[in-house]
Amino acid sequence: MSADYVIYTDGGCDPNPGPGGWAALLICDGKLRELYGGELDSTNNRMELTAAIQALTAIPQGSHVDLYTDSQYVKRGMEEWMPGWLAKNWRGSSGPVANQDLWKALLAASRAHQVNWYWVRGHTGNAYNERVDRLCNRARTKLIKGQSSFD
Repeated sequence: MSADYVIYTDGGCDPNPGPGGWAALLICDGKLRELYGGELDSTNNRMELTAAIQALTAIPQGSHVDLYTDSQYVKRGMEEWMPGWLAKNWRGSSGPVANQDLWKALLAASRAHQVNWYWVRGHTGNAYNERVDRLCNRARTKLIKGQSSFD
């Protein structure tokens, strides 16, 4: 079945940790919708997770989704590591899972849909990946300048 939504996400901080931005591009029936925001004190991984959460919670429940991320952390977390974390009560090989609050939120958001996770190499000319990267930078810039609106 074809996807109802194609989603591209990105997140990052500069420096890491530091001011962070996240972004998502939602594509449905040829229409594009941009979402982005940020936090003054975050990490790259937290922003990557936030982007995926925000995207999945912004669409109708039960959607078929192809989600593209340039974060191996997000993709591998959802596809490879999650079963072990759940079986071990949110513990990994070195203790409690980092960013557990966001992983729980992403798990809940993803369970509301049928999600196919895809990894795309960042900064290699993929137009949609480059677009969400620019939106992340815009969010960080607005935070650093003290602007609270992300429109």
